[in-house]
Amino acid sequence: MDPDPEPFQQSFILVDSILAHGTSESLIYGLLGLLLIAIFIVFSGLFSSSENAFFSLNPNDLVLLNDENSPSSQVALELINEPERKIATRRLLATILLMNNLVNIFIVIFSSSLFEFIFDVNVLGPLLTFLIQVVLITFILVLLGEVIPKIYATQNNLRIIRLMARPLKWCYVIFKPIILLLSGSSTLFDRYIKKRVHNISMEEISQAIDIADEDKEIEEKHILKGLISFGNTSVKQIMKPRTEVACIEIQTRSAELMKLVSEWSYSRIPVYEDSFDNVKGILYIKDLLPHLHEKEEFNWQQLLRPPLFVPELKKIDDLLEEFQEKRIHMAVVVDEYGGTSGIVTMEDILEEVFGEIRDEFDEDELVYSQLDDTTYVFEGKTSLNDIAKILEIDVSNFDDIRGDSDTLGGLILEINGGFPEKGVEVNHNGFSFIVESVDDRRIKRVKLEFTGEDESDEDE
Repeated sequence: MDPDPEPFQQSFILVDSILAHGTSESLIYGLLGLLLIAIFIVFSGLFSSSENAFFSLNPNDLVLLNDENSPSSQVALELINEPERKIATRRLLATILLMNNLVNIFIVIFSSSLFEFIFDVNVLGPLLTFLIQVVLITFILVLLGEVIPKIYATQNNLRIIRLMARPLKWCYVIFKPIILLLSGSSTLFDRYIKKRVHNISMEEISQAIDIADEDKEIEEKHILKGLISFGNTSVKQIMKPRTEVACIEIQTRSAELMKLVSEWSYSRIPVYEDSFDNVKGILYIKDLLPHLHEKEEFNWQQLLRPPLFVPELKKIDDLLEEFQEKRIHMAVVVDEYGGTSGIVTMEDILEEVFGEIRDEFDEDELVYSQLDDTTYVFEGKTSLNDIAKILEIDVSNFDDIRGDSDTLGGLILEINGGFPEKGVEVNHNGFSFIVESVDDRRIKRVKLEFTGEDESDEDE
């Protein structure tokens, strides 16, 4: 019995109705279109992987790229660093996103046109057309153009960077006006957001810190407030003015230079010509070490390093980032007319947050009050040696009671045998100590009366 040809004929009719043209020419066009879509999906994956590759670089990767000294590595470093790190990264991101979106838009539009060219949309119906044109194409684009390439780039970022550095450079050159517009717009928006956040919340947060915990240490509150106002502080507010800067004229003889360096004990010194408004460079004292024992004059001017000039209104958070990128610790501050206003150092920036930072060359400023000839008020951290100098007595007067303590607060702990409360008076060997301020961890302020007479060993 022969099979009924009716179902087979109906199937052929359906296929023929689905194919819009039904010729070998349309099949060839369809295959070429699919090949073109596949090529652009590869482009999409490369641009997507470039984003992950470039923005997952760590310092070790940058060192490897720099050491390779290959053309692609040098182009990659240019994309990251020129003209400066923040601007370069924004331009690079704008380039990658622009190209990725252009490729994705082409894939979506071309695939939709190709689908309508090959198939008869009226026969398939709106639901099936939607599933193929939107859901399927989106799934393929996200999987092959985004997810898989980014996973691969995370593990092989240097390989992707070497491959895509030059193409991205060409794309930047071709679409430079659009990329500059995008990166410039993002910069303006970023500044607007920062300004809005600071104007709205800085004062309120500062007040909240004062109210939140009245027992909090003054130093801790200072650090918190410093962190809040860090991005809103200008260089002019923290710089050392030119009248206080130790600098050297470029024609100074080497013998005199060595003498000045020894007296000042600075690690970096600005060098000027004619006047301080014409700074020629920064002299690093470590560069002078090989010449310490030279008896004759030598050309120390060749040791100068180029100075970094910054405007007075530059924010210190931006300056700190620039210090980190260029690996320097000092900048020359200039005013709106180009004259030198002073200098600013890494230490000045850190002190704005953490308070005074002292090194072995800083002289401690002893803070105390003298109420009369025999009565003084000292901080609890004042050393016994300083107290002895002020009272004009021998520090050995404390030897029988000081134990292992070196400060006034430690001495009172030794005498009292425990942590005293505010208002406690301790008398010993002609000294009267009254605790005026104390917290949970230390004795802050003490009133000391020195009579020179031997009183009772210990009283409260």
